[in-house]
Amino acid sequence: MRTNIVHSGAEELTYEIRGIVAVAEKIEKLGIKILWENIGDPVTKGEKIPSWIKEIIKTEIENDKSFAYCPTKGLLATREFLADKCNLEKRAKITPEDIIFFNGLGDAISKIYTYLNREARIIGPSPAYSTHSSAEAAHAGSPHVTYNLLPNRNWLPDIEDLRNKVHYNPSIAGILIINPDNPTGMVYPRRVIEEIVKIAEEHDLFIISDEIYSNISYGDEETVSLAEVINGVPGIAMKGISKEFPWPGSRCGWIEVYNKEKDPLFSRYVKTIVDAKMLEVCSTTLPQLVIPKVMSDPRYKEHLRGRNNEYRKRAGMAYDILSSVPGIIAPKPQGAFYVSVVFKDGVLNDSQKLKIENDSASALIEEITKGVLPDKRFAYYLMGATGICVVPLSGFNSGLFGFRMTLLEPDEKKFKEIMQILADNIRSYLKSGD
Repeated sequence: MRTNIVHSGAEELTYEIRGIVAVAEKIEKLGIKILWENIGDPVTKGEKIPSWIKEIIKTEIENDKSFAYCPTKGLLATREFLADKCNLEKRAKITPEDIIFFNGLGDAISKIYTYLNREARIIGPSPAYSTHSSAEAAHAGSPHVTYNLLPNRNWLPDIEDLRNKVHYNPSIAGILIINPDNPTGMVYPRRVIEEIVKIAEEHDLFIISDEIYSNISYGDEETVSLAEVINGVPGIAMKGISKEFPWPGSRCGWIEVYNKEKDPLFSRYVKTIVDAKMLEVCSTTLPQLVIPKVMSDPRYKEHLRGRNNEYRKRAGMAYDILSSVPGIIAPKPQGAFYVSVVFKDGVLNDSQKLKIENDSASALIEEITKGVLPDKRFAYYLMGATGICVVPLSGFNSGLFGFRMTLLEPDEKKFKEIMQILADNIRSYLKSGD
């Protein structure tokens, strides 16, 4: 074309969580049953939605207003409910005007980075959740800026790494945390979040806290919301129902804005996000109608408690099985529904393989593993040999080699079998290159 129409950040838009599906589908067509451990969709994995939640949704569908537009920021009654909930449970005080609904957090993430000044950067954790890292990198037209999460310290962040990068990079305007973390399952301890707030305060930054998994927490560490420790620092918390109800297909998420009045630039930035949302008219109405009724139902807390108990059991099983495998680091998840495994330095090489019984699949894997990163090579061989589809950790904007898988398989016996097959094949793979 006579004019370049390609966005300068186009090459930064990657999403390995779904990207690996293309390879898995080819393998599946060759006759290998795929065990989809790549994506965090509890419903697809077989989790049953409680009948009482379905009944509430059915009742709201009878309301003609559920088919209508809603205000740009979202239904006032729902925003009032969420603001009251925040004010009762947390320290930060917000009003319904500080809450903005989006078509899922993917929409919110896109708006937050797209309408940030091109020169301003948000530093986030690495391994990074791909939607955040890709959107931030695409907005800037250069690779995402990150601070390290440390597998040898149960994935806790390297605070000194964060502090130094903030200090020596004046373009950094904000700090991202994902709590509980995706992809690692780590929960940020209160002391760590308080330290991050101090760093933001010292350097006049704002904080983004992705809290989509805030009610999926089952470890020893309490999940602390940004609202509890934000003090006077400007901040945005991101929340939703896709993982919590779970209702991923609802595409319903929202942000809570803290201390908007403390900084005129932050206030203008938030107004830009609202103005951008206004151009889309509004977000989905039906899920917003449902939120107050579901969350205020006395059965809801027990619903969350029951789910967390299941994830706790699976996290324990995964840890018990993987912790005995030499050559890897596999910290026990504390929240969300993922476990991330790191291969220790020097254990991977480009001659390692797994035996693939299906000749056509074997030929495909041989071809597509030429020149790929070591953890992607492992993931492809694992798929060909066992059908287990995991996401290479290098796909999460990370220099670490490993993989992420879910804790979502509801059949306890099958989950344990998958974990044992995984452990056995890691051993075989690492031995094959000796």
